[in-house]
Amino acid sequence: MPAETAPSLLVPESAVPAEAVAPLIRGVRVLRELTEAGGTLSLSGLERATGLARSTVDRITSTLARMGYVRLDGRDAVTTPRLMELGNACLAALRLPALLSPMADALADELDESVSLAVGDRDGIRFIHQATRRRAMSLSFRIGDLLPAERTAPGPLFASEWSDADWHAWRERRAADPTDRGFPAVPPRELPCGDDEFASKAEQAGRDGWALDDQLIEPGLVAVSVPVRDPRTGRIACVANVVSHTSRHTATDLRDTLLPRLRATVAEMERELASAPQPDPGPPPANLVSWIGASKQELGRDFIESLARGLTVLTAFGAGRAALTLTDVARATGLTRATARRALITYEHLGLISQQPESRTFSLTPRVLSLGFPPLSRTSLPRIATPHLADLAARVGESTALAVLVSSGPSAEIQYTARAVSPRIMGVDIRVGTRLPAAATSLGRVLLSDTRDHALLDEEWEDGLRTLAVPLHDRTGRAVAAVNVALHAAGRTPQECLDELLPELRLTASRIETELRTAGHFTRVPLL
Repeated sequence: MPAETAPSLLVPESAVPAEAVAPLIRGVRVLRELTEAGGTLSLSGLERATGLARSTVDRITSTLARMGYVRLDGRDAVTTPRLMELGNACLAALRLPALLSPMADALADELDESVSLAVGDRDGIRFIHQATRRRAMSLSFRIGDLLPAERTAPGPLFASEWSDADWHAWRERRAADPTDRGFPAVPPRELPCGDDEFASKAEQAGRDGWALDDQLIEPGLVAVSVPVRDPRTGRIACVANVVSHTSRHTATDLRDTLLPRLRATVAEMERELASAPQPDPGPPPANLVSWIGASKQELGRDFIESLARGLTVLTAFGAGRAALTLTDVARATGLTRATARRALITYEHLGLISQQPESRTFSLTPRVLSLGFPPLSRTSLPRIATPHLADLAARVGESTALAVLVSSGPSAEIQYTARAVSPRIMGVDIRVGTRLPAAATSLGRVLLSDTRDHALLDEEWEDGLRTLAVPLHDRTGRAVAAVNVALHAAGRTPQECLDELLPELRLTASRIETELRTAGHFTRVPLL
């Protein structure tokens, strides 16, 4: 995909189209500020960062919470994995991660170095896949992170295809932000890079078909990149990038020893792009118009209908639905054509959607990944589960926990990875990190038997202790963890546990599974 040729990031307020949806613009601003803050920011912090009135911030976060995109935790707004469905729509429509990430992962394993895939995003590059090596000195970039083109190895390759308008936008951005404060994923610029120097690098990269990053972002970080070209157009679809540290490779060493293998993998990637059939369009998102109307009726002015409607437009796109007409978007979302049109106009202004006038279709841009995806792409199952466990403990008044299987065979063990304590004076107190024999616990028993939908232990592990557990399944349907409720036997009979606790436990498991599957669509979610 060629770099976007939309206007500069710094769009004056007077340029806002008359038909743009102002609440949607404000909602996107809140999501971006939350993203740059790492996914958590106080409501007063959002007020300061966005310049919006506190009442407006409260209404926006209330709406986002109703949609499941944020969680209100005391005075903080916290992004949730469900927000990743917006970025998932972008990555699915792009197709590149689904087709090319297995080859990037295999190359990372072979070279024992981090490998990434990046696409152009205006005058920057944005990561769409990361295969990172886990070392003391490891790469901290995340899927969705945006980097300035001139400080990366992929940047000169994308810039070799820039138009005059692209170069003009790049120079405007550098003049307005000389230290790269607008790119929170990288440290502020210290050494200047002249315009002519980067233009020369872009020209050289275009001739050579590869480019190097010799510690442009920070000392010790080196990388080599090769473009993956779209077989239909011959233009750059994405760039494959091998990243290392000078303690392992110099930039010259990367070129001499790793570039040939990177080129071979890129050739495989291009063959895959040429031969892969077009995906069948999956089902569009469920018609949320009725749900939005009911939410408005229930919450009143605390629910902003135009924001909720606008965000559903992004989920209309996906695998097999990369380019949609206005009619397609309206049909997929259940919105009127007029409402869908105003949302599309708003997103085009914000750089989240581009329009192809010749086909009268709209497509998501990589900038959609700026809406919460980078910090959430590094989430883990315990982080996903913890707020749900706390909610379950509050509802049933008993202690709850999450555990995974950490060994197999006759001596198989489970490890507790998250918990929420009971509000009772006397409750179960098993710490995170504790390991127990799997066969002796309800958590272990549901994990040792994939076909078992629950397990109840009645004082088998300890006198007076009664536990009930259900499994958690990933996107493939595999049981990867289990959730339980633990209580004193005097609190409920075994039958009362099944009648009263099991439905609540299953509801919690379902909520965790939904977020786990959303988070695991294009990222690997650690279980520990």
